[in-house]
Amino acid sequence: MRKQIIKKLVIDKLVDAEILGEEALELKVENVDAFKLKQLELEHELKRTGHEGDGENKKELEMKERLEMDKKEKEDEFKLKELEMRQRLEMEKIKIEIVKEESNTKVQSKSDHFDAAKNIRLVPKFCEKTIDKYFPQFEKIARNLNWPKPYWTTMLQSVFAGKAAEIYSALPSEKSSDYDTLKQEV
Repeated sequence: MRKQIIKKLVIDKLVDAEILGEEALELKVENVDAFKLKQLELEHELKRTGHEGDGENKKELEMKERLEMDKKEKEDEFKLKELEMRQRLEMEKIKIEIVKEESNTKVQSKSDHFDAAKNIRLVPKFCEKTIDKYFPQFEKIARNLNWPKPYWTTMLQSVFAGKAAEIYSALPSEKSSDYDTLKQEV
């Protein structure tokens, strides 16, 4: 009886936590109580009919056999429902793990990719008159925001104006993608 009570409590908690669906409440069938009721009925029938010799012994044996068969059927039903519940739990666990893995993958892929378009507005405004202060300021911002160094020249070219823009355009592509070379040239 305690197992049945514990099972009911576990099912209620799993449904409340939304790990199991509402259909799991059907698993709370009172198999033990139904079996006990059937047993009591058969015992009552035995007492009521009284002992009437060999015929009574046969009836008693038949009732005991029927009771044992009912008991075995109920146990089989209970085991089957328990197995179904375990399978549902396993499926729910697998679904939860898949969702967790997908969300972890999405987070990792977002962090691995640098989006220059989203960060371009954070590049300080370029001024040719204060060029000696500009590059240290830019480097400080780039390091603080963990911008990948290969993207630094792309970020800079978007704010270059005047002679700096001309110098950037005149550089060959392999040199224009190297930050230190670009910095030296400008």
